[in-house]
Amino acid sequence: MTASLDEAREVLRRTFGHAEFRGLQAPVIAEVMAGRSAMAVLPTGGGKSLCYQIPSILRPGLGLVVSPLIALMTDQVAALQQSGVAAARLDSNVEPEERAETWRRLEAGQLDLLYLSPEGMMQPSMLERLSRMPLALLAIDEAHCVSQWGHDFRPEYRMLGRLADVFRDVPRLAVTATADARTRDDIRNELRLDDALEFVASFARPELALSAERKRGSNQKRVLELVAERPGRSGVVYAGSRDGVDKLAEALNATGVRAMAYHAGLDKKVRADRLEAFLEAEAAVMLATIAFGMGVDKPDVRFVIHADPPGSIEAYWQEIGRAGRDGDPAEGITLYGSADMAWALRRIDGREMEDSVKQVQNRKVRQLYAMLDGATCRAASVRRYFGEEGVKVCGQCDVCLNPPKAIDATQAAQKALSAVHRMGGRFGRGRIVDHLLGKTKDVTDWEAGMSTFGVGAELGVQGWRDLLEQLVFEGLLREENNDNRPLIRLGDADAVREVYRGERKVSVRDAPPSEAAARSPRKGSGRRGRDAAVPLPPSDQPLFEALRAWRRDEAARQHVPPYVIFHDRTLAEIARIRPGSLPALAGVSGVGEGKLDRYGEPVLAVVGGFEG
Repeated sequence: MTASLDEAREVLRRTFGHAEFRGLQAPVIAEVMAGRSAMAVLPTGGGKSLCYQIPSILRPGLGLVVSPLIALMTDQVAALQQSGVAAARLDSNVEPEERAETWRRLEAGQLDLLYLSPEGMMQPSMLERLSRMPLALLAIDEAHCVSQWGHDFRPEYRMLGRLADVFRDVPRLAVTATADARTRDDIRNELRLDDALEFVASFARPELALSAERKRGSNQKRVLELVAERPGRSGVVYAGSRDGVDKLAEALNATGVRAMAYHAGLDKKVRADRLEAFLEAEAAVMLATIAFGMGVDKPDVRFVIHADPPGSIEAYWQEIGRAGRDGDPAEGITLYGSADMAWALRRIDGREMEDSVKQVQNRKVRQLYAMLDGATCRAASVRRYFGEEGVKVCGQCDVCLNPPKAIDATQAAQKALSAVHRMGGRFGRGRIVDHLLGKTKDVTDWEAGMSTFGVGAELGVQGWRDLLEQLVFEGLLREENNDNRPLIRLGDADAVREVYRGERKVSVRDAPPSEAAARSPRKGSGRRGRDAAVPLPPSDQPLFEALRAWRRDEAARQHVPPYVIFHDRTLAEIARIRPGSLPALAGVSGVGEGKLDRYGEPVLAVVGGFEG
């Protein structure tokens, strides 16, 4: 007999402590519980995991979950176990004794969910053993990894299409937070979900305030400033290289910030220890490479800073989405420059892939930088990119709060393009600017005799640098690597001619994207202190802190992240309500039966014995 949606709602309440489903959770769960396959694209923090966890609990048999990230598997299993769900994982970090115990429980039918990596799942011995067990469903998490059009393509994910043959009568659910229409089509094709229903939710993240600014001067200094302006908060900073991660972590620690580097070049145990420390900390900053996925499910990350941008809007949205998973105000800040764009394009060009795939990836890079350097609402631009219609401006990104004004810079652009042409593409930006300003040191007669020498008095050094940056973004100039001393040359010949003839206008901002918007606290952003993201009246704040202290001690005793015990939002509601009995505590969102049995009495003791 097929479980009903009412039964699923009861599991949601009893096990996870929530009264009602959010967004598209209910129809996705209903489809899977009916034994049908589906694909769901739900935003980060939108509760994707419940779409396969609840059917795994309700349907007879074992729920298999394929995930590419050990950190994420570990996090989800720990959270499920805290809620009283029989869940386990089998990955390279699991010790032999634990692995043997997991197989014993599997064969005894004592587990509801098992998490596996794609490589582990597709081992012939694994498939053979699992094929003998009754299965409730097969979930493929981070399904965008299947697609070569996606931002995080992993060849091993392509093998998962074979699961349709191995588990013919088992419903399969592909879930992801970021996939445009072309990527979704590829996922369906590769995973053989052609006849499955597709559920695509809104990509809106109203709790996220987005901002972006062009790099100026010391990038490290700017990152240190941004972190310092957000004291006592958990954050993630992404950098483009391992060396960049290490140097930023060292610099932040020198300022007194608890910062940890995390990348593939570190020892496996060091990475595991640092990730555990970050997840358990109430205020810490994790530094990570863009290319190395962290799988962080920490709900109280209040900011994500890209010291270097990712390679696509999909990657941007997923990484920025690590902030504010608890629904409280958070920020996503990106530092970028045309050199970053040129590096991303060179990286794609150096990969072994079909030309058609390279063209798509190149377009994705340019679309990201068009959004970062654009003059329209950032959140709305991202949502339209994913095909969402009827999108309204967010009203809280830097562009909405401080709309940039455009200035016609066509005449100055003509001078710059002409100077680059006359200089023969043999010099970098600094020399081009000096040439336009007539300030070249030890200038030769050859250069001094050019018609473009010293014709740029209308702009200062920074003004010309900003214009050159704009011309690179628009493809009118291109920057070629030259042993890390990039040379500036003319770009698209037809476009350059159009500018020369006045047929194409060049506009620039009258100022770069405002750093003030990123620096000034917005109402509700929670930069006043670590607790401001969960607003409480002063009278309730001491009890909230006492509950957090109890949770911190309990988490340390169990060696689990504090949030898998209770989220801050749950503790805040307890502090407001001050329940005096177990039934009253059970009515708090986030307190399921498992956690009530496990933590009810200690929480009531904190509430009852607290003298505020």
